[in-house]
Amino acid sequence: MSIVVTGATGHLGRHVVEQLLEKVPAGQITAVVRSKEKAADFAGRGVRVAVADYNAPETFDGLFAAGDRVLLISGNEFDKGRVGQHRVVIDAAKAARVALLAYTSAPGTLTAALADDHRGTEEALLGSGVPYVLLRNGWYHENYTENLAPVLEHSAVVAAAGGGRVSSASRADYAAAAVAVLTGEGHENRTYELGGDEAWSFAEYAAELSRQTGEEIAYHPVTPEALTGILAGAGVPEPMAAVLAGVDASIEKGELVVDSGDLSRLADRPTTPLAEAVAAALKG
Repeated sequence: MSIVVTGATGHLGRHVVEQLLEKVPAGQITAVVRSKEKAADFAGRGVRVAVADYNAPETFDGLFAAGDRVLLISGNEFDKGRVGQHRVVIDAAKAARVALLAYTSAPGTLTAALADDHRGTEEALLGSGVPYVLLRNGWYHENYTENLAPVLEHSAVVAAAGGGRVSSASRADYAAAAVAVLTGEGHENRTYELGGDEAWSFAEYAAELSRQTGEEIAYHPVTPEALTGILAGAGVPEPMAAVLAGVDASIEKGELVVDSGDLSRLADRPTTPLAEAVAAALKG
């Protein structure tokens, strides 16, 4: 029996594998990657590395075995039909009779276009008959803290979220929930709504940045259309810019406030405060 992590060298996948290494022998972990070179550090620590690509179904033939526990981390190629990509993994998992397939989805309250692929994947997974876990991950702190340069340059937080609030948490927090499911018992056919313990507004985010930098950083709310134009002007492809602006519109409606407590319960600790993530990002 292996614990198999797809997208294992991605931002979230690396956290999952690192935390798995703290709980189970390296030989029980399989890291599924597109580039073997990027996983050399894992291989050097005894993790099995398998090369496979969501866009090449044949690469998943024989990758899974009966009894495996699999984490399907959602793909990030928004222009390549993510539901079809994910179905490749689901079909391979079904054929192998894996014990569990956990999927990193989006909060059930989210109606933005970003959620469409997740809902389609959930439908495919539930229809497959494979024992499943839906890890409905909320927003990541890093969606903001990894892009501080323009905020600091212009002394402004720009968003189309109005006064809406976000229950974000760190990637390490969401990874801890995934690891708990992959290594624990009794999670089959469960859905977890995951988010940070404390929701925050963009005005509060700007105030926290001001406090930690000693500079006056203001929140400038804009319309989704204006944000789409700003992001496109900064080099974000327009379709993706519109998707991100749509998420902000959902935030304004309260759709990324997650108050289930599932994330801290699964992680068995409080989630990472936004202020802590900001401090880490400012230290570089």
